[in-house]
Amino acid sequence: MKELTKAEEEVMQILWKLGKGFVKDIIEQMPEPKPAYNTVSTIVRILEKKGFVGYTAYGKSHEYFPLVAEDKYKSFFLKNFMSGYFGGSFEKLVSFFAKDNNLDVQELDQLMRHVKNDLKEEDQPDGDNR
Repeated sequence: MKELTKAEEEVMQILWKLGKGFVKDIIEQMPEPKPAYNTVSTIVRILEKKGFVGYTAYGKSHEYFPLVAEDKYKSFFLKNFMSGYFGGSFEKLVSFFAKDNNLDVQELDQLMRHVKNDLKEEDQPDGDNR
């Protein structure tokens, strides 16, 4: 998997949100000033070549959909980010954010409780997330 450019990631964020869509649907979701149709079309074709996007053809029109799940890309991106900036250490990453945001011990404890609860929910069998 390759890391996406900012423009590619913006298009993917929209496709993940929509599930599928034509270029015009993607453009509608973009902030002003909206890019040109050809610009977005080119980005989508690049994403297709990178294996991030597939399509269904309807004559000359193409309806695009994500081939890579958002969570899978987030995991890939975060691992690369941690590797590049924090030597692959989650501890160093958390320590950096704790220091940078002036988190005190109580806030860190609260954060750890949230993480533990999230992990417990993931360990529950399907349909039994309490």
